[in-house]
Amino acid sequence: MIWDVALRKLLRHRGASFELDVRFASDARRLVLFGPSGAGKTLTLKMIAGIVAPDVAHVRVAGRVLHDTNRGVRMSPQERRLGYLFQDYALFPHLTVRQNIAFGRRKGWINPGRASTDEAVARWIAAFHLEAVADHHPHQLSGGQRQRTALARALVNEPSALLLDEPFAALDMGLRERLRSELVELQRQIDLPLLLITHDLDDVRALDAELLHLHQGRVVEDAAMPQLCHA
Repeated sequence: MIWDVALRKLLRHRGASFELDVRFASDARRLVLFGPSGAGKTLTLKMIAGIVAPDVAHVRVAGRVLHDTNRGVRMSPQERRLGYLFQDYALFPHLTVRQNIAFGRRKGWINPGRASTDEAVARWIAAFHLEAVADHHPHQLSGGQRQRTALARALVNEPSALLLDEPFAALDMGLRERLRSELVELQRQIDLPLLLITHDLDDVRALDAELLHLHQGRVVEDAAMPQLCHA
């Protein structure tokens, strides 16, 4: 089983509460968690990654137990070895493309030097055709170049799976279509399990992935979803 996830968390804010109770198990190498804003998609992804602590959880990804409340297991985000792509890419504006990718190799907060010679960094710069902009800063990049830089940073440490938070939301329509295709081809090449969250049905159709529908903090059965995804 690639994905074996059970997460519970209760959030309270100014008298209101939101309870997330997400459970799913799947052997899909491409899995999409679909739902509207506020359904709990990003919260789910961050708890799988270890960025946010659940109240109770069991998380097993690609054969490794990352979190198990009953057994007292709670790996740090670094120990989980999951590549995480944030919705806004979270590139450091003061670092070059090369340095941003190299930062994924660092265990602390010391910035990599501008002349990094790390072979893994060089390999992903070449894989994503970023050689011409390797010494550029994020504000000098196109939307596609920023996404490829963020993906390279997520992949540079050879993660066991890739988590993507609405990766196409900030892009124009033409670029979204091209980068969806590139992502599918990349996943085929590296054969890395991928979990993507989105509220856009076009993402679901393009990725041809197994679909989970999240609604108000729960994975729900929705008979209409398969028809919508293949319309």
